[in-house]
Amino acid sequence: MSTDLQKIIAGRRATEFVQNDMVVGIGSGSTIAHVIDSLGERVAQENLKIVGVATSERTRRHAAQLGIPMYNVDDVDKIDLTIDGADQIADDFSAIKGGGAALLWEKIVAFNSRENIWVVDATKRVSKLNQYLPVEVIPYGSNQLFKRFQADGFHPSWRLDQNGNPVRTDSANFLIDLHLPIIENPRELGDELIRMVGVVEHGLFTDVVNRVVIGEDDHTAKVVSVK
Repeated sequence: MSTDLQKIIAGRRATEFVQNDMVVGIGSGSTIAHVIDSLGERVAQENLKIVGVATSERTRRHAAQLGIPMYNVDDVDKIDLTIDGADQIADDFSAIKGGGAALLWEKIVAFNSRENIWVVDATKRVSKLNQYLPVEVIPYGSNQLFKRFQADGFHPSWRLDQNGNPVRTDSANFLIDLHLPIIENPRELGDELIRMVGVVEHGLFTDVVNRVVIGEDDHTAKVVSVK
């Protein structure tokens, strides 16, 4: 079974948690594109009445095109439920996000939500986080920060676009990806990174998620309750 089909099945399952009159945080990435499509179908076919809060400009445009009313995070009183993807989820339900360069907005929306659901295909589950870790940094002084990451043994690389220029986030910041073989203690590393001057946010998400919806090989979606 392809990972794309797992994403579709998991995405559709996750949208079943969305109810009328909810303010819904809508994440970013390839899996969430299927979530947005499914929500758009429910709005059109079931007259589902929701308000969306986007974690990226791409998400906002996609959802708006499907008839989902979209608001800025500062224009709503609450967010009932946020559905987002993850690049990796460990056994302790810590995660790495930010492969799509939206980690700052994703974290703002997640931490202002009453409930968070992550939607992934089965390949995203790992025992311990072990892929590159995005860190969003302000441009001013970013070279100095890059050198500090090198000195600390974090093996940094700049996130570059197809023309070799630094990728800019929706907040016009740069991204530095850290390459660590395994992240033994995500909370400790996250605390260390966020204290560094010039770091805006990092892609480690801990103590955030309430449910994980996982697309499985048998054409089903498994729902795991976390808290």
